[in-house]
Amino acid sequence: MESQCWSTGKHEDETKAKINLVVFDDCEGNNKLNFEVSNPDFKVEHDGSLVALKNVSEAGRALFVHARSEHAEDMAEVLIVGANEKRGALKEIFKIEGNLGIPRQKRAILATPILIPENQRPPFPRSVGKVIRSEGTEGAKFRLSGKGVDQDPKGIFRINEISGDVSVTRALDREAIANYELEVEVTDLSGKVIDGPVRLDISVIDQNDNRPMFKEGPYVGHVMEGSPTGTTVMRMTAFDADDSSTDNALLRYNIIKQTPTKPSPNMFYIDPEKGDIVTVVSPSMLDRETMETPKYELVIGAKDMGGLDVGLTETATATILIDDKNDHAPEFTKKEFQATVKEGVTGVIVNLTVGDRDDPATGAWRAVYTIINGNPGQSFEIHTNPETNEGMLSVVKPLDYEISAFHTLLIKVENEDPLVPEIAYGPSSTATVQITVKDVNEGPVFHPNPMTVTKQENIPIGSIVLTVNATDPDTLQHQTIRYSVYKDPAGWLEINPTNGTIGTTAILDRESPYVQDNIYTALFLAVDSGNPPATGTGTLHITLEDVNDNVPSLYPTLAKVCDDAKDLRVVVLGASDKDLHPNTDPFKFELNKQSGPEKLWRISKINNTHAQVVLLQNLKKANYNIPISVTDSGKPPLTNNTELKLQVCSCKKSRMDCSATDSLHISMTLILLSLFSLFFVQLNLSD
Repeated sequence: MESQCWSTGKHEDETKAKINLVVFDDCEGNNKLNFEVSNPDFKVEHDGSLVALKNVSEAGRALFVHARSEHAEDMAEVLIVGANEKRGALKEIFKIEGNLGIPRQKRAILATPILIPENQRPPFPRSVGKVIRSEGTEGAKFRLSGKGVDQDPKGIFRINEISGDVSVTRALDREAIANYELEVEVTDLSGKVIDGPVRLDISVIDQNDNRPMFKEGPYVGHVMEGSPTGTTVMRMTAFDADDSSTDNALLRYNIIKQTPTKPSPNMFYIDPEKGDIVTVVSPSMLDRETMETPKYELVIGAKDMGGLDVGLTETATATILIDDKNDHAPEFTKKEFQATVKEGVTGVIVNLTVGDRDDPATGAWRAVYTIINGNPGQSFEIHTNPETNEGMLSVVKPLDYEISAFHTLLIKVENEDPLVPEIAYGPSSTATVQITVKDVNEGPVFHPNPMTVTKQENIPIGSIVLTVNATDPDTLQHQTIRYSVYKDPAGWLEINPTNGTIGTTAILDRESPYVQDNIYTALFLAVDSGNPPATGTGTLHITLEDVNDNVPSLYPTLAKVCDDAKDLRVVVLGASDKDLHPNTDPFKFELNKQSGPEKLWRISKINNTHAQVVLLQNLKKANYNIPISVTDSGKPPLTNNTELKLQVCSCKKSRMDCSATDSLHISMTLILLSLFSLFFVQLNLSD
């Protein structure tokens, strides 16, 4: 620009960090002048001093200074020279030649790096630099390529193929692309490359066009009440998309508003550079129990440009919670509680109430109750109601009025969390509970219960089984007891209502369906004379001993055989007995007297429970009755005389025809059982 006036002044001591003084004059007073440097290791202060932030060890490299004010902007290139290089006049060391710059090495194509501010306003295209070729060739043309030219995003830059002027076609966004690496070539008229390619670097100069952003919310911090001054609560950090090496992204933090403002409008402080929020009031002011609310909300501002007025600002809310510590002991609301309970009853009898100034629903508030005296039989328990914090005192073992009508418990209350060292539990953290037991008419109790006795079955009717004993727990009351039968499934028993003697009214039968595993069970009642009367129930188990009172039974009772059968083994007979050993097997099988002059069959024992019936000759087709007796091993033994019905049939072509015999209705079960018995005998004989 024509209006800019550049000049430089050399610092007196070149070994210091401040190297040179850059002077920019827009001829309008330089209002709001701002400098930007392409190399982050350098900066230009507001007075124009060029400062090296690190040791200058990059001799031979160039950097660019961009100056901007309200009325003008311009750019200069600075060449860094080493200490052993020949020093010339100041203007030779620090030449200012607008956008042309200083070549760093001799070559045919001179492509000096170009700096372009982002967000430039129209008109476009706008010239931003120039490429020079030191050796002229008639008809030669410049050609530009790379990202931003013929690669996406295409068409941002172009070059005048004759003059080498580089122009930008639209506004740039540094946050999208900060640097472009292009290549410049020189071609002849036919398009053949005659020089290059040479790299052309284009850097986009950052503008402060992005506000800070708080990305990590919501922001919630906690601090314990009574914390020392300077306790760190939390950290608030914001992000700025602008160039982090410039003031455009240099953030400063401050507290804009605090809610509530009591007990102090300045409860907290934020480190302007780090964003750390710390307490600034004394520990006594961080008392949760005296605050209007334990929650504070801070509106935090983040401003770029190092916090200058020209910076962009964003805000976020930080919520700070004052956490409770256990600095208050729980206290009973009364020194003594009263409770009344009926004897024999369990459950909650009284709720003990306490007060605690600490934060509800925390371990500093939640109560833990302990019975410390008066509960030697462990009849009482106490638990905390999680909703109300009350102590629920319960009877867990029924109380007996006759043993003790009054109980006194001493109970203490503590918190789940320990108290802070400077606080201790006091007398108000203990209380007594006076419990009165009310007398109740209790039912009589059988001793023992259940009652057991062993008797033989078939004992005579009227036999005494047992005399029961029931007592009344209400020893302080003089009551009488009467007995009655409650459940007697078989109707075998009776009980004397006054003395409790149980006798038989029928024959006891061990084989009865009412007897399970040889035990008969009956229930009896004992009723006292109280008002209202109370009832107790007793259980009687009678174990019945077996006697030989059942004759054995024979199976099967029907058999079939062919009239021309070669195998004359008719059937295997089995015997069973409802009695128990030794009143059952081994069984004795015998044939009773046979009719007729000659014997037609015989019976032989297989084992203790089975016998084999065998024909002695083939018989004519007819029905026969074989008289058989079976005797058990009881003392005395019992015998069952029965008949085996034998049906002799004609058998042709594997078919049995019994039609000529008397009509017999034979169940399929008996037939299958006979076949099974025959199969069983064959197996035994084969063995």
